[in-house]
Amino acid sequence: MKFYLISDNTDTLMGMRLAGIEGVVVHEKDEVISELEQAMKNKDVAIILMTEKLINLCKERVYELKLNCPKPLIVEISDRHGTSDVTNTINSYVNEAIGIKI
Repeated sequence: MKFYLISDNTDTLMGMRLAGIEGVVVHEKDEVISELEQAMKNKDVAIILMTEKLINLCKERVYELKLNCPKPLIVEISDRHGTSDVTNTINSYVNEAIGIKI
């Protein structure tokens, strides 16, 4: 099982490649959704890493896949430009999935 990166930043992709993680750099919403759906269909991919900016670009589709597809796991990562508060992100997922505020 592999990791796969969908990033908007070549520096992030190069860093992940040093760790043996392949991926792509995309910038437009259509490209992000297309790459995400291709990665979801790849049976070798267990975890999809996506930068915060790209998740925000197509948040509805990402959340839909997270809630309805058991695998692969989609994980938001911050790159050097990221501002995400991971605790708030997890809390919003729980609230959206089962309706409980933490």
